[in-house]
Amino acid sequence: MSIEVADVLDHLAGSPQGRRLLVAVDGVDASGKTTFAGWLAEALRLRGRSAHVIHVDDFMHVRSVRHRRGRNSPEGYFHDSYDYESLTRYVLKPLSVSGDGWFRAGTVDRVDDVVIHGPLQYADAQTITIVEGLFLLRDELVDWWDYSVFLDVDTDAALARKGRRDGLVLNPANPLTRRYVEGQRIYVEGCQPRGRATWVLTNVDSKAARRDA
Repeated sequence: MSIEVADVLDHLAGSPQGRRLLVAVDGVDASGKTTFAGWLAEALRLRGRSAHVIHVDDFMHVRSVRHRRGRNSPEGYFHDSYDYESLTRYVLKPLSVSGDGWFRAGTVDRVDDVVIHGPLQYADAQTITIVEGLFLLRDELVDWWDYSVFLDVDTDAALARKGRRDGLVLNPANPLTRRYVEGQRIYVEGCQPRGRATWVLTNVDSKAARRDA
């Protein structure tokens, strides 16, 4: 359902303590997921809750796997970008309500394009874990979340933001544009994330900035 940013914060801050929570922050590429997840974690800590952020990009496959269907493949973008087995093993299972709290925050060095084994860390039994990234309401992951947020941003606006952020010219002449746009369409049409999300948020950046000020 559609809701305001402040309502999401109030709901999570007021959730019962004494158990871990997993919260997904989903949305198309460059929809503001990282910024919002960081803001939400900080706002929860200011409310006296233990919270931290996991970035799904730290569970990317290496390039040889991500691009095995071709550098410009939309299907590869959706199916091959992330190592969901490792995300489940090192984050979702240990940080769920029945987990032991010992997790790893990532399994890839994106700069050197190599698999790594990050150090084990511990989250206590009252921790709210916010996982931000693409495709989090897909079939393989949807049942893990106690709560989920979908950032509903216009595709063209998000594409322009991604181009500025990554130094790309994402226009119809660039074959990468089809990879991102069509790959996300596969996700949205196949998984219906707006319908699966606990909350759908629009215009998140401006609202979060005003609340944080």
